[in-house]
Order: sequence, then structure tokens, then C-alpha cells
Amino acid sequence: MANVLSNQTKNLPRRRFDAVIVGAGGSGMRCSLQLAEAGLNVAVLSKVFPTRSHTVAAQGGIGASLGNMSEDNWYWHMFDTVKGSDYLGDQDAIEFMCREAPKVVYELEHFGMPFDRNPDGTIYQRPFGGHTANLGEKPVQRACAAADRTGHALLHTLYQRNVRARTQFFVEWMALDIIRDSEGACVGVVALEMETGEVMILEAKTTVFATGGAGRIWAASTNAFINTGDGMGMAARAGIPLEDMEFWQFHPTGVAGAGVLITEGVRGEGGILLNCNGERFMERYAPTLKDLAPRDFVSRSMDQEIKEGRGCGPNKDHVLLKLDHLGADKILKKLPSIREIALKFANVDPIKEPIPVVPTIHYQMGGIPTNVHGQVLSTTNGQNQVVPGLYAIGECACVSVHGANRLGTNSLLDLVVFGRAAGNHIVGTNLKSQEHRDLPENGADVSLSRLAKIDASSKGERVQDVANDIRNTMQTYCGVFRTDELLSQGVSKIMELAARADNIYITDKSQVFNTARVEALELANLVETAKATIVSAQARKESRGAHAHRDFPERDDANWMKHTLWYSEGNRLDYKAVNLKPLTVESFQPKKRTF
Repeated sequence: MANVLSNQTKNLPRRRFDAVIVGAGGSGMRCSLQLAEAGLNVAVLSKVFPTRSHTVAAQGGIGASLGNMSEDNWYWHMFDTVKGSDYLGDQDAIEFMCREAPKVVYELEHFGMPFDRNPDGTIYQRPFGGHTANLGEKPVQRACAAADRTGHALLHTLYQRNVRARTQFFVEWMALDIIRDSEGACVGVVALEMETGEVMILEAKTTVFATGGAGRIWAASTNAFINTGDGMGMAARAGIPLEDMEFWQFHPTGVAGAGVLITEGVRGEGGILLNCNGERFMERYAPTLKDLAPRDFVSRSMDQEIKEGRGCGPNKDHVLLKLDHLGADKILKKLPSIREIALKFANVDPIKEPIPVVPTIHYQMGGIPTNVHGQVLSTTNGQNQVVPGLYAIGECACVSVHGANRLGTNSLLDLVVFGRAAGNHIVGTNLKSQEHRDLPENGADVSLSRLAKIDASSKGERVQDVANDIRNTMQTYCGVFRTDELLSQGVSKIMELAARADNIYITDKSQVFNTARVEALELANLVETAKATIVSAQARKESRGAHAHRDFPERDDANWMKHTLWYSEGNRLDYKAVNLKPLTVESFQPKKRTF
């Protein structure tokens, strides 16, 4: 079989590029822009048309200490990010990101991004959860917004700039696996054209993962259906660890029953959360920041209100987000998409009545380990080693600037700062003058054998049945609040599902668009991500950020101030230290978080 596959590998069509970027969201297109403008031959693969990438769903804003509304500076932004991360974020990377923030936002403005404006022409900034002045003293307006469609504006701006720079887009293509040579360097990817089913090798001097998150491992998610953890799956199969996968952010305000995101910008503009008694309950949990406390804090508070019987509706299973007091003019000007979402998905008009909301899975803080240049790291004997030729940026990467809980608006910032940083680093390696590394003879064997198995299967389980069972299992056993018993049961169930995922079949092998094959390939990535998440969560015996453990309700800095590293081979865990040393300032020492 191996010889046959090797011959198949040899006969596959190939194309060569200086750089191949997998994913056309905010980070992928910011990086590709940097490379294309430097004259490099760049290919960007995307499962959907670039402006349909999930970055388009980001609503509220991009964080930067411009100080347009009141005094602000990068040091305060850094403090909020470190505190928001529950002190698990690496402080050198956080300082780098917060220092770069104003520069990248002004750069976007010059690219033509249509930010909202103040009367004096400066960029409008709104308040957001966890954003404070003077190290937590009072809220500050730091979120640079384009109404409630900031991600949409960002994505279209970057796409237009990439078209101008002649970036080559491979639309509706899916990367299957990376190809590594005998020295462990990445030399390209095996890719599938989704419409035709054609498999091709894309050789690259540098490969960049910008594949986004994996929120579809949960049943209730704000994530698009394309967010299946493809980057994490490819990395895990290639022997690269996944970092801090136990930390997943539940956004406080997903539409109850639908999961569609209601931006934190609603609360930034003055919206408030109410329980069934009409009480603004966040005043009890976070007296200073109230509804604008960090997301993990607000989500747990909402969950507690519901569990203690103060939820709303016939089943008392959600709370209410009230914004009618803001007035129709403000809602129509600042939050037009939110009104549209409320009308379509909750059947309420927020100008007149509150929106039913519930905490919903939203964002992964963990991912593929990288440094501030986006270079992928593999850890051996506690030492970080760069994987030659491979970068990861955006939500699929873990720098780690988000630690145990991401601060709102830092997601779009992460995309642009590290997309740009990776682009700069790649350009600085003088890629144009480098030669392509030799492609191993059996480079595509793993991918081809996976496809052959899917195509040959005539019995087994339906892909969607296994995928839905994964989602329901994660939702039940790895939710907002976790316990040892739940997590142990969840690990066993996910391992059973992993075995079931190895025994799937597709019913109609003649589908024109190969959707069944694509879903089967995505399932393998969902499995890797789900295993990484629940195994890492079961091992962490503390509560920190988004990981709320009822059996260990306190944060345990003595034993758990460390990053988790999960390896697919052997389903094993390792750990590495958190970097508490910033680049130029004194470190922020861990303290109990109050708001």
C-alpha cells in the first residue's frame, strides 16, 4: 500500500509558491498583504470566499489606546489584558501587542477602513468589558468601532488591499495536512479543491496557518460552521502540541436558543442585563464595572442567576439584555446589525423590548504554540524549538496574549498585530532568494490514505451523527462550570467518539461539491480539538479565567501557573512556564481579580 501511495504522491499535480497561507480571515489576509506587497509569490487557501471568513462576524470593535475619548495609554491596556487573562498570558507578548495596537489601527484607517467618527474627525471609541483607565480605576472607551460591523469592515478592507497587491486566492480549497521533510521542516500542504475533489500539493518555502477557531465542537456556539479546528487538527497530526486548550470563552450574550452573537458593544453603549425580577444583577457581582466586567466573570454571574432560579422565560433558562432605554436613534445608528439579529433570531425589537440571552461558546484562547513573530514552537525537554517554515496566527495560534480569558476587542487586535508581525518576519528572512526544500517522496501519503479510507467505506456511522454527539458531549461535560466527575465522564465519552470517528462512511460519493467528503475530513479535526480540550481541562485542578472548576473553586498559582501542552500521540500532557517578564516594564504580579 505504501509504495502505491508514494507513486500517487509522485503523480499529484504540484504548484510552488514563496508562501502558502491557510485561511483568509483577518490574520491570514493581513499577513498575505504584507508578503504580496513585498513582491513575494503568495497563495491563500480558503474554504469560503475571503469576505465570508468568520472574522466578518466580529461586531464590537478593535482595542487600541488611541485616547480619542479620554486619557488612555498602552500600559493601561496591557494591565487590563494581563488581569483579564487571569495572569496566564505571557507578558512579553501582551506588551508587544498593546504597544503595536495604535499603529495597526491607524494603518487600517489609512487602508480605508470606515471607522465611526467623532465630530472632530477622530476615530470613535466605545467602552468595553474590562477596559479601564489608570490600572482598574474606572471604565475607559478603547474599542475602535465601525458601528456593530467592525469585523465586516476589517475583512472587506483587507480583501480589497490584497486584490490590489495581486495576492492569489484559492477559494473553496481545504488544506488536509502539512508536509514535513526529514528534518522536521514544513515544505507545504496537501490541499483539496472542494468542488472537483482534485488533490494537489502546494509547495512553499513558508506555510502560515490562519485557520481560525474550533467553536463547532460545542452544540451552542457563536461560531460559523466552517470553524472546525482545521489548523489544530493538522498540527496535532504532525506531532506539534496544542497549548492551553482547556480555556474556551463563553460569550455572555448569545441569543437564547440560537447562539448568534450579541456584541459586548451593546453593553458598551449602555445596555444592561436583567434577571426575572427586573434586577440589574451585575451590580452585586462586579460593583465597579457592573455589566462591563470581563466575559468569564459575566458569564459565570449569568449562569449563577439562572441556576438559582432567577432566569427568565417559561423555562427560566436565560436572562434579558435591555437596550430600549438607549433610544431608537442610538440603536439604529450604533447597533443596526444587533437590531436585525434580534428581530430575525429572537423575534423581538430591541427598540421596544429586551433580548433573551445566554452564555454561548465563542472563542478559544489556546491553540498552536507560537512566539511573537508567529513562528510555531515545539517543546522538547522544556525548551521551545521553532518548527522551520511553519507559522500560525490568529485564533488558531496561542502566543499567548489571551491566557485563561480574552479581553473583548483583543481578538481583532490579535489578528492584525500578529498577522502583520508574521508578515514582517517572513519578509525579513529574505524568502525570495531561498530555495524550496526537497519534497519527501511520501509527502502526501497520510492525506491520500485518509481520503482513500473515506471513499472506500461502505458501512459504519454517518459523519453528522458522530459530529453531533461530539458537540452534545462537550456541551454537557465541559461547559461554563466543570467538575471532576463531569470531566472524567466526558473524557471517556470523547475517546469513544474518537474511535467511532474512525469508522465513518459517506452515503453519496457522487456529490458534485464533495460536501460529504469535506465534512468527513473536518470531523478528524473536530476530534483532535475536542480531545485536546477535555483532556487538558480534566487535568487542571483549579479555577482560572474561563476554566471554572466547582471542585477547585480557587486559582492555584503555586501549582498551576503554567501553560498546558497536549500531544495527540499518546494523548499526553506536558507543561511550560508562563512568561511573567514583559519586554520593558515591571511585571504585573498575580492578584485576586475583583471588578
